[in-house]
Amino acid sequence: MADTEHVDCIIAGGGPAGVVAGLLLARGGVEVVVLEKHADFFRDFRGDTVHPSTLRLLDELGLYHRFARIAHRQVSNISLMDRSGKDFVLGDLSRLKAPHPFMTIAPQWDFLNLLAEAGRNEPGFDLRMGAEMTSLIWEDERVGERGSPPGSPPADRHGSLPNDGPGARVVGVRMQGPDETDGPESVHELRAPLVIAADGRWSIAREEAGLPVRELHSGIDVWWFRIDTEAVLPDSVAPRSERGNVFVAIPRDGHVQMARLIPKGADERLRAEGIEALRDAVAATFPALADDVGAIDFDDVKLLDVRRNEAPRWFVPGLLCIGDAVHAMSPLGGVGVNLAVQDGVATARLLAESLRAGTVSPRQLRRVQRRRLLTTKAVELLQAGIHRMVEPVVHHGGDIHPPAALEWLLKKFPALTVIPARILGMGITPEHAPDFARRPERSQPDLIDQRQ
Repeated sequence: MADTEHVDCIIAGGGPAGVVAGLLLARGGVEVVVLEKHADFFRDFRGDTVHPSTLRLLDELGLYHRFARIAHRQVSNISLMDRSGKDFVLGDLSRLKAPHPFMTIAPQWDFLNLLAEAGRNEPGFDLRMGAEMTSLIWEDERVGERGSPPGSPPADRHGSLPNDGPGARVVGVRMQGPDETDGPESVHELRAPLVIAADGRWSIAREEAGLPVRELHSGIDVWWFRIDTEAVLPDSVAPRSERGNVFVAIPRDGHVQMARLIPKGADERLRAEGIEALRDAVAATFPALADDVGAIDFDDVKLLDVRRNEAPRWFVPGLLCIGDAVHAMSPLGGVGVNLAVQDGVATARLLAESLRAGTVSPRQLRRVQRRRLLTTKAVELLQAGIHRMVEPVVHHGGDIHPPAALEWLLKKFPALTVIPARILGMGITPEHAPDFARRPERSQPDLIDQRQ
């Protein structure tokens, strides 16, 4: 029989949403277990952009000076090429009224390790690496495993808002992972008043709870690969096009992380064209890398199936889904990480008191969704506009340009460039760390923290 533990809150997924929610809840006196199925945070696909809203959060948590020691680059605006071939500012982050009016490009695994280290200083924070949630546990021992009819919650769970009385309710998870006593395949049960699913766009918890997602349009996929180089490229997160080839280059220490945008479903066809076609496309778009492209090999080119979707509902009794589990974004604009972080902050702020008391109602879970919905919708709308600019070029060639009317307006009234910067960088309803989670800085900010 499985061992059973009881805690105040279980978080499935150790990405930005899960780790942030776990850290803040622990600082609020909640005993929380975060389950991360991988042994470390290093992944092929990790968003590297940390936006002003997240930098401000690090300030409030007393962690910014530690983050500033991580090798990173600062980006103060989002620009494209105008119709005359000159840089055109689409969103000016430097106009934001924020402690750090810029975004940074920093490895996400370093960011997550920083948050995990801060969590280890909190007695209620338990991050378990290499531990995976395998199924939800429903009250009355109904286990919501995929393909298991006895584990399915009642069919009416998608109807009106559940009341707080008896009924199908998530009461915990079954997990599998390393254990010093039982070996690498031990199975445990964790039970808690709330399970937070931060397990990404392919969320097991969301699927087992029967929460549907609505697919949004995306006509692109992404090739993801690195180029070892000492060349210096502009710090930018904006796509660049040349001869119909569209790339985003993310400079890192000693190499450049490349994202090539390709038509959805075109992976096999483009690989058949041969590696020289990719090397030539990189060199044509980024001449500074021309001497380094010979090392590119298809074995190192990973495919990201770009999906955009949204869940109409984020919760059932005892379960709340956040981050990519309920609003998967495309990589354009680098918005996914910061939306997930803000979801984690709002969750901790709104639910910590109830979790300390040992009970969370569906109405409280709905409050979290309502709080985050406006910002999520605004970012989806802005990202849809970016896709409309980029996808015709990816499919048919040409250059990436904003709509002519928008370009004229933002050039005529540059102050308006703060609007897209605000939506991308801060959100419509930006989240602040609750008072119980705030800590003072322990030392003066490093000299690296110089605003652009």
